[in-house]
Amino acid sequence: MNNEEIAELLSLYANLLELHGENSFRLKSYHNAVYKIEKLETELAPLSEKELEQIEGIGKSIATKIFALTHHNSFKELEELLKKTPQGVIEMMQIKGIGPKKVATIWHELGIESVGELLYACYENRLVELKGFGAKTQEQVKKSIEFKLHNSGKFHFATAEKIALAAKDYLLKNGASQAEITGDVRRCCNIVSQIELLYISDKEVELTNFNNPHTIPVKIIKSSKETFATQLFETSAAKEHLNLIKYTSQQVADEKEIYQKLNIPFIIPEMREGKDELKWAEKNQNSEIVKPEDLKGIIHVHTNYSDGKNTLREMAEYCKELGYEYLGISDHSQSAYYANGLNPERICEQHQEIERLNKELAQFKIFKGIESDILSNGELDYEEDILKSFDFVIASVHSNLKMNEEKAMHRLIKAIENPYTTILGHMTGRLLLYREGYPINHKKIIDACAANNVVIELNAHPYRLDIDWKHIYYAMEKGVMISINPDAHEKAGYHDLYYGVCSSRKAGLTKKFTFNALSLAEISQKFKK
Repeated sequence: MNNEEIAELLSLYANLLELHGENSFRLKSYHNAVYKIEKLETELAPLSEKELEQIEGIGKSIATKIFALTHHNSFKELEELLKKTPQGVIEMMQIKGIGPKKVATIWHELGIESVGELLYACYENRLVELKGFGAKTQEQVKKSIEFKLHNSGKFHFATAEKIALAAKDYLLKNGASQAEITGDVRRCCNIVSQIELLYISDKEVELTNFNNPHTIPVKIIKSSKETFATQLFETSAAKEHLNLIKYTSQQVADEKEIYQKLNIPFIIPEMREGKDELKWAEKNQNSEIVKPEDLKGIIHVHTNYSDGKNTLREMAEYCKELGYEYLGISDHSQSAYYANGLNPERICEQHQEIERLNKELAQFKIFKGIESDILSNGELDYEEDILKSFDFVIASVHSNLKMNEEKAMHRLIKAIENPYTTILGHMTGRLLLYREGYPINHKKIIDACAANNVVIELNAHPYRLDIDWKHIYYAMEKGVMISINPDAHEKAGYHDLYYGVCSSRKAGLTKKFTFNALSLAEISQKFKK
């Protein structure tokens, strides 16, 4: 072990000591030792404990630990601290802008144990009110994490699509007569590791000067006018889809011709995964698959009553400005103390403001809702007299996420069976690329929603996209509606609806089964029922 590695592990030990509340005097001695070791020209590995003790700034205790590192690659005290510290918390200490003390606050006050959870907390403005934090610190943390994650090799669809569109534009401006996005991005896959584009040009086009800020690999494939439609189909469909439809390569004028020759109804690019698309086509070929412009209203919105950035008025006026007919406000409930959840008095205050705004913004309607925490026992967060005051209730799990399937199923189904639950929010609690969802039996959850007339949310935030699209076909079979919700914590969050629609189209979600494709009059009746 060289000096650099020794210094790194001693620095980690000092940070862990600070994380767990060790006194500052002891910490200072370790940081000083690390500084000295980094400057040393002599390698420490060959030295005895006595020789190590003679080095200025080392001392007996630290010398013992260095000796253990050079002979055993660790030492007992370090191992003990590592055992009682979640790996994700250790990773948080590597984020620029927050030291061990701040990480300890985040860990203990918010219950956050991974970098992904921390990034999502930044999007929900949860760091702003923490002691020693603020808006600037939160923004710095967010940017630091995003920079780190953008180099991890896997990317959210939202990130990949932006770069793919820019790459397409670049090709068209640099000699391509035609260019199309293909591959996983064309299928709107939730997670993408590579961008692919197909182009036609008289010359070779390179991406030498293309600005790719996220370093996501971009593959470009040269084609011809004669083979373009065939190549576009073959490069964008999953292999499983090609096998499912028994495809053999053939030159065609357009993709519709491929399906016509196979005597199969046309299947949109998003659905070409080799899952339920043929079964869907048999039953729904004349159905209208939902499009962004089909959505008539926005449900699941947070304001600064809880952890949102904008006021109720600002969120309502912007929603109306975008052309929607209604807005479903659903701030956090009282148990979500970390998110400034609403107690009964503040609910009353918010409802009065909604009533005033509804008179002022007539023809546009704000519905009174809440995102009620599903408590550990499956109960919702308020007594019945409070729950009945809402037009709708989104029931979501936000705490105690480390559950086995039995616990998670009991908790969710009990909430679904609550007569005040209108919508089941982000079904598994997953954060794509950062946190796996808790284990559930999707079919049983969907069955329970069907039996209790509960709508299922497709949370449109590109980090969630939860319910996963793979389970939407079964939900439609059971007659369960899907609500594409942005979970917006600021006005800009409304635009995440697009990603929810992209994901829903992978399952062939129809307009008929899309809850917020209902008109104001229709959804008002649904809420009353």
